[in-house]
Amino acid sequence: MGWLIFVGLALLVAGLLWRFGRLPKGGLELVGAVLFLAIAGYAWQGSPNLPGKPTPPPEAVKQPDSEFTIERQKMFSKVGGAADILRSADGLQAQGLNLYAIAIIKTGLEKAPNNADLWVGLGNALVIHDGGIMSPAAQLAFQRAEAISPDHPGPPFFMGLAYAQAGQLDRAESVWRALLDRAPADAPFRPELEQRLIELERMKQSMVR
Repeated sequence: MGWLIFVGLALLVAGLLWRFGRLPKGGLELVGAVLFLAIAGYAWQGSPNLPGKPTPPPEAVKQPDSEFTIERQKMFSKVGGAADILRSADGLQAQGLNLYAIAIIKTGLEKAPNNADLWVGLGNALVIHDGGIMSPAAQLAFQRAEAISPDHPGPPFFMGLAYAQAGQLDRAESVWRALLDRAPADAPFRPELEQRLIELERMKQSMVR
C-alpha cells in the first residue's frame, strides 16, 4: 500500500510539473531523475511492506505524593468541599498537570474566598509548579491563609515547609519557631515540628562545613 501511494504521488507531481511548470528544455528529464532518486531512497530506507502503526502517546509519569498531601491529613479537615478540591488537585499533580491543579483550587476559592485550607493548597500548588521555588504569588497565598485563620497551624507550617524545600532555611526556621512558640503544649503537631526544626538545624550546619 505504501508503494502505491508513493508512486501515485510521484506521478501526480510529474504530471503537474509537465502541465503547468513550463520547464525549460531538458527540465523534464531532470525532474524524472529526481523522482527516480526519491523512489530509490524510499525503497532503501522506508518500509513500504509493513502495515502502518501510529506512534502511541508518551505515558505520563506518575509523580510521588508531595509532603503537603501527606502532612495536611494531620492538620486539615478530611471531609467537605475544600478537602475534595485538594484531593482532586493531588490527583492532577500526580499526573504532572500542575496548571490544572492550580486552576481547580482557584475555582474553589472563587466560591469560598475565605477558606484557609484552599489558600494553603494554592500556595503549595504554585511552589510545585515553579519547581520548588517560593514565588511572591505562593508567599501571598500562604500569608492570606494565615490572615484568614491566625490560629490554624497549617498556613505557617506549610509556608515553612515551602521555604525549606526552596532552600531558604533561615526563613523556614523563623516561621516554624514562631509557630512553635505560640503552639499549646499538648498540640498534636508539636513533636513533628520540633523534629523538623532539629533536622533544619542539622542541614544548616552541614552547609557551613
